[in-house]
Amino acid sequence: MRGNPDNLGQAAARKSAAAQARAERGLREMIRRGQPITFRGLAQAADVSLDFLYRCTELRRRVEQLREQQRSHPPQPAEQPPDDSPSSVVRTLTAQLAELKQRHRDEVQALRQAIEAAQSENLELRRRLGPGTPPAPRPPNIALVRRHGLSGTP
Repeated sequence: MRGNPDNLGQAAARKSAAAQARAERGLREMIRRGQPITFRGLAQAADVSLDFLYRCTELRRRVEQLREQQRSHPPQPAEQPPDDSPSSVVRTLTAQLAELKQRHRDEVQALRQAIEAAQSENLELRRRLGPGTPPAPRPPNIALVRRHGLSGTP
């Protein structure tokens, strides 16, 4: 009776081929992303052991060749940063800040026009009362004046 040595051998070969395919995919992905090619980085990216990478002569030769190639010709930085890069976040926040500033300027302008209209109406009412009736003194709203930088006099 022979047992399962053939089945075990076939299973080991399938497992090795799957690990080799993962390593190849991991290597292509590292190249595509412009990551430095290292045995440790490839082992992590492909979910294989360092021992496997060192034992597989074809993979070992390829990693060493690519690593040497990267040393002599470092990869160029990407032209466009990804959407989640800090510069993208800065651009988004800068645009939001500019929009808020514009909205604030519009509100201040509207408030100044409303105060001018109220002061004009107040002056008109004083003129109608005539010179004989002194207007009741009313202190300006200091908080409003300070907040909007407006003068309290007409």
